[in-house]
Amino acid sequence: MDSRPGQRPPLRAARLLDQVRERVRYLHYSLRTEEAYVYWVRRFVRFHGIRHPRTLGATDVERFLSDLAVQRNASPSTHKQALAALLFLYRQVLDIDLPWMQQIGRPKSQPRIPVVLSRLEIAALLQSMEPNDRLIAQVLYGMGLRLMECLRLRVKDVDFDRKVVVVREGKGGKDRVVMLPAALETSLRDQLKVSRALWADDRAQGHPGVELPDALARKYPNAPLAWTWHWVFPAPALSTDPRTGIRRRHHRYEQTVGRAIARAAASARIEKKVTAHTLRHSFATHLLDAGVDIRRVQELLGHSDVSTTMIYTHVLPSSAAGTRSPLDVLPDSPATPPADRDDQVREPTATYNSMASDSGTGSFCWRNCVSTWFPNQQNSRSLSITSHQPDCR
Repeated sequence: MDSRPGQRPPLRAARLLDQVRERVRYLHYSLRTEEAYVYWVRRFVRFHGIRHPRTLGATDVERFLSDLAVQRNASPSTHKQALAALLFLYRQVLDIDLPWMQQIGRPKSQPRIPVVLSRLEIAALLQSMEPNDRLIAQVLYGMGLRLMECLRLRVKDVDFDRKVVVVREGKGGKDRVVMLPAALETSLRDQLKVSRALWADDRAQGHPGVELPDALARKYPNAPLAWTWHWVFPAPALSTDPRTGIRRRHHRYEQTVGRAIARAAASARIEKKVTAHTLRHSFATHLLDAGVDIRRVQELLGHSDVSTTMIYTHVLPSSAAGTRSPLDVLPDSPATPPADRDDQVREPTATYNSMASDSGTGSFCWRNCVSTWFPNQQNSRSLSITSHQPDCR
């Protein structure tokens, strides 16, 4: 019997992990989420001696999460992902609403300052890359895309007439529009020629079409074969879809691109940890440095909250680098520290007369400085007793 509107259909799979996969796919979660949730549910069950989660309670969940945090030294993000997987298991798969799950502590992630490349480092990185990989890196930096947002671009998403690119189903399932850099128009047109040749070959060979989001393939059965739905960055060879088992052409593999960027960074001798996401960080920082309004940068990045975008203000040159250090304003000729420090404090070499020559204040300054000069050399405006000024800080 079909479920009523708003209700989840009954699960058909018998095994627990297959039930997790079935529910994830019904809710149109990504393959990454599916793999992560299956992984954590498996670890949770094994941690408790292959007991079924229906027989486990709050104490058992807390024991598992505590082991992750204390014994395994898991990061806050890993801890949160494991908890999210268990919440999904009980709510969506087992249909058990456990109020106590909301009371379980969640570690707080501390915001980290992003790694940002200078414009010279960006140029050196791009110059060190092969042409196919370079274009992807240019898109990441030139449009501020996440790596998977770039690799999932379809032909119809690139609008040369309006000079924009539509990013569909980004993080959080949101769409947004970003600029199409004029510097990339020719390269992208050339890339689409390469993509079209692969598309034509697939059609001639009778291969299945590309994967479509959600249920579009069922609603529009011919859409996977259409040129407009083809990948901008298709993989050079066919591969098997891990969910359906269908052998078709996928987009470029993310790990391949990530390794290419890492190799280029090493070749360019960039002494920073450079990833694909570093290019997105650099995009945001360079826009803010150029005076672009932070709300506009927020829209281009697809951030729900401007506070997320604010992290980039901490790496602007006008932030830390624009503040002069007190070290840079020290006198050019600092005093030479005393050669020896015996148990007995030695008399300063300056004379009373040399210090009393200014406004008659020498007597006071001498008494003051004798008692403070040795332990507090840096409190005196002039670090040298022999050239001492009568006003001490």
